[in-house]
Amino acid sequence: MEETVREDIEALGGLVGVEPTLAEMAYRLARDIDAGGGEDGRLLPQLNKELRATLKQLVDGRPADDDDDDLADLATPV
Repeated sequence: MEETVREDIEALGGLVGVEPTLAEMAYRLARDIDAGGGEDGRLLPQLNKELRATLKQLVDGRPADDDDDDLADLATPV
């Protein structure tokens, strides 16, 4: 899980602001999942939930992709 999370976060590109902290939290949560989830696996649901929330916060905090094709303003009068 940790390897996949690292690959996913790396695919986001450069991290800014609190993103590096969120990434480290995600790595730790994934590492704990890989280790079996503690307490004979009873913590797995909580760890999964927290990992999902952390990744969501990381992705949601990023600016939207700007697919500007440099032609979108042609309809705008000058």
